[in-house]
Amino acid sequence: MTSPNAASSRSDAAGTVSPSQTLSRGIQALEILAAAERSLTIAELAAALGVHRSVAYRILRTLEDHSLLVRDDAGRVQPGPGLAVLARGVSRTLQTAALPELTQLANSYNMTAFVAVWDHQDCVTLVTVEPRHSAATLVQHPGTRHPANVGAPGIAIQSTMSPEQWNALAPGLPYRAEAPEARRLGYAASHDEVIEGLSSLAAPIHVPGGRPAAIAVVYIRRDQDEAAIGQALAASAARIESQLS
Repeated sequence: MTSPNAASSRSDAAGTVSPSQTLSRGIQALEILAAAERSLTIAELAAALGVHRSVAYRILRTLEDHSLLVRDDAGRVQPGPGLAVLARGVSRTLQTAALPELTQLANSYNMTAFVAVWDHQDCVTLVTVEPRHSAATLVQHPGTRHPANVGAPGIAIQSTMSPEQWNALAPGLPYRAEAPEARRLGYAASHDEVIEGLSSLAAPIHVPGGRPAAIAVVYIRRDQDEAAIGQALAASAARIESQLS
């Protein structure tokens, strides 16, 4: 009979540990619900997970016990308030330092301002602020993600690295030719990349001991003074960094 220690040793020697399928499915369920535009039935969630309804129900009950998801009166499933509690702890210091800058940028330029962080192959929106007095604004929800080499935030993050560094950390994602120019200017620009018709400007944020990030704005009109806004973003990024160091 093989002892648990022996099995553990083989696992360590091989350098791999099998992931928890149940935990993985639970996380996948949360990702599916977060991305859904409406609440889902248990049957729809089970289909999206590729599991039997009974398995989806067990996952649901566990997540429901921790308020990570909730069911409405019709029994449909949606993200729960527990996720907001967890989200507040993600890069808490960065969020705290960035919020005043985001508010100032959003209201000064009448644009949605946000901070995106690099996450493997993607850029993920961490926190966002919409302008206070605007009838029509672009919504950039926290948790929104797009490929890390697409859009101004990704280019800004790439500008903090050499092509060799980027290729080592994100193999398979091309290093943008615009990154060196963004490094020189202190900010990056993109048009019609993540979403057609939208433009974005972003400046990199160096996070000590953390993943690279960028502070950005997104807008529709093309007649903006990009240099002035880009410089304002770079100045905001510098102030945020001073609070993180």
